[in-house]
Amino acid sequence: PFEVVNHPEIDVVLELIGGTGVTKKLVETAIKNGKHVITANKALIAKHGNKLIQFANKNKVRLLFEASVAGGIPIIKSLEQGLSANKIESLAGIINGTGNFILTEMKEKNRDFDDVLKEAQALGYAEADPTFDVEGIDAAQKLAILAAIAFGTELQFDKVFTKGISNITTEDIKYATELGYTIKHLGIAKRVGNGIELRVHPTLISNEELIANVNGVMNAVLVKGDALGTSLYYGAGAGEEATASSVIADLIDIINNQTSNHILGWKSQEKLTVIDTESIDSEYYLRLLVSNMKGVLAKITGIFHQYNVSIEELIQKQIDENNNAHIVIIT
Repeated sequence: PFEVVNHPEIDVVLELIGGTGVTKKLVETAIKNGKHVITANKALIAKHGNKLIQFANKNKVRLLFEASVAGGIPIIKSLEQGLSANKIESLAGIINGTGNFILTEMKEKNRDFDDVLKEAQALGYAEADPTFDVEGIDAAQKLAILAAIAFGTELQFDKVFTKGISNITTEDIKYATELGYTIKHLGIAKRVGNGIELRVHPTLISNEELIANVNGVMNAVLVKGDALGTSLYYGAGAGEEATASSVIADLIDIINNQTSNHILGWKSQEKLTVIDTESIDSEYYLRLLVSNMKGVLAKITGIFHQYNVSIEELIQKQIDENNNAHIVIIT
């Protein structure tokens, strides 16, 4: 690979190796040698993008990474160019196809998590070690990139709150459906005052929302801007052709000398700090296993009242002959 990045007749390097070890050195060497770089490597950009983009700007070359987020969906170009007249207020995305496939199968076929995960691995959607996908690390890397572009901040992958889907059960899926919701694993970035929220976690979405109906391995990103309002970007989030589509689009941008400055923290006019998760106001879903006895529900609602938490919806159902019950609450 170093023969390529050091070759005097090569102008553009496409890095599709992955990882953050030797690839970081390859990209740095290519930039140092005055070569443009196109990468699909979300981990590299999320972890080292701040310094790499600065280094590219210093050397007057381009570092483009459309394929690093949501596969073939041109979401980075949309944020940088198509939505450039907007102040982005928020974005929410299904940006990991593996997790979305698992949740879709759990809902549509009443299958449990472990069963669907095994199929996902057999189909090649999930790795032998699925941690990056099912625990939200992959989505957090992509969210960090989207948020940096959307809000003009530095990449802040280490500050993304991350919660996976491995603890979601068929009971959770069933109760969410009964209440009119679909569970999706969302990456959410939101502007709040002088700060931003960065979080990846399972989310209950009303079945009436378009993004609730994004199923299988497909990806989608919902963006809210002050001028356009809400727009949805949907498509294949992975696969050879989807990734190639975005990589070649970046290559065409370089050939056509189209500018894409990646306006990150050092060019931003705002200093937006990431809000601590404990300070975020949000609705919550809770499923409690209780003894189905007189007074239990009153005690639970009393605790909610004590801490000034309102209850929006509630379901109580006995689940076995031992007088155990589920109480499901949405705040």
